[in-house]
Amino acid sequence: MNIKVTDYDLRWAAKFEEEAARIRDIFNGELVDIHHIGSTSVPELKAKPVIDMMPVVHDIEKVDAFNEKMIEIGYEPLGEAGMPGRRYFRKGGENRTHQIHVFQVDNQHDIGRHLAVRDYLRSHPEEAAEYGELKARLANEFPDDIVGYSEGKDEFVKNLERKAMEWRER
Repeated sequence: MNIKVTDYDLRWAAKFEEEAARIRDIFNGELVDIHHIGSTSVPELKAKPVIDMMPVVHDIEKVDAFNEKMIEIGYEPLGEAGMPGRRYFRKGGENRTHQIHVFQVDNQHDIGRHLAVRDYLRSHPEEAAEYGELKARLANEFPDDIVGYSEGKDEFVKNLERKAMEWRER
């Protein structure tokens, strides 16, 4: 996987809306809401050009029944993918374009932390810029090493998540 971090792209919001419409059609009555999360959801934040989406559903166990329809629109279903209570789908394989993290509506911890980080970065542009610069530097340092890239931002992300959750609770 070649790690590429780019400047913010205004088209990311439209790409989210386009894909969200497809997901709404598939998940239909099971879907409670769908959120654009991750770095592409924060204006002016440098990011890997991968749209992260978070559908919230009534019953996480029913999501597996949508796997065939998700495959039809280009997604690879990967089950929990290491996170209990989640269903993960990715589109584009090694050159990923979209990632979907599905949570059940009562999983307030995981839903809350994703939304808190997004909203915190939207409200704190100086920290968003700092995060973007870190990601750009790490992408240059580890252009084909996702583990090195991820480890390089791990401490920053944990700190960011903690600050975002505290900020949200105020």
